[in-house]
Amino acid sequence: MTAIGRALGLPKSSAHRLLAALGRRGLVERDAGGRYRPGIGLVALGLGVLEREPVVAAARPVLEEEAERLGETVFLVAARAGRLRVLDKAEGTGFLRAAPRVGAEVPVHATAAGKLFLAFAEEAIPAPAGRLEAFTPETRTSRRAVAAEVARARRDGFAVNRDEWIPGLSVVAAPVIAKGRMAAALAVAAPSPRLHALGWERVARRIVAAGRRAAERLEGTRS
Repeated sequence: MTAIGRALGLPKSSAHRLLAALGRRGLVERDAGGRYRPGIGLVALGLGVLEREPVVAAARPVLEEEAERLGETVFLVAARAGRLRVLDKAEGTGFLRAAPRVGAEVPVHATAAGKLFLAFAEEAIPAPAGRLEAFTPETRTSRRAVAAEVARARRDGFAVNRDEWIPGLSVVAAPVIAKGRMAAALAVAAPSPRLHALGWERVARRIVAAGRRAAERLEGTRS
């Protein structure tokens, strides 16, 4: 903050006030070391900030490969400023295109990626407070049911979402764990009948292996 204030010719108190306002809008965020960096909100302005994200650069080839092989959309989801956001996506070859868009917020309790973060990185994404929203009739709205899903994700190493957030859309997701920390989740999304036809276990094996490849690229142990 001191360096930013000095560069802009502003008192530290003014820099703090401006950065706080930008942070509330998602235009800047702080990393684990307290340093400021461009925020996910800049995506909405079309500024291409995510292209400089190491996890995006590492996962991009993996997203594209899996989208081509499965024929369905594959997402990269990560925690930013205490919320889950879509950082990148590769469209499948099928006729239907899966939502959401890059930069969109993802609910924690109703998505496969959210269950993974609760299982492996709850410090980055705390459990949702208050009443859990029911997005569809399939949404788990009891904390006991959500806790069971989280425990299952921790045991299996992947998570599923069957019509829980968006009607007719199901997801299988796996963590990207690099250097002992969950950096993101890879998620393949498809119309529920299509995912059933592909085979849940087959897709789960593929996405878990894809998550490992992305982690190796992020660690620099795989080209």
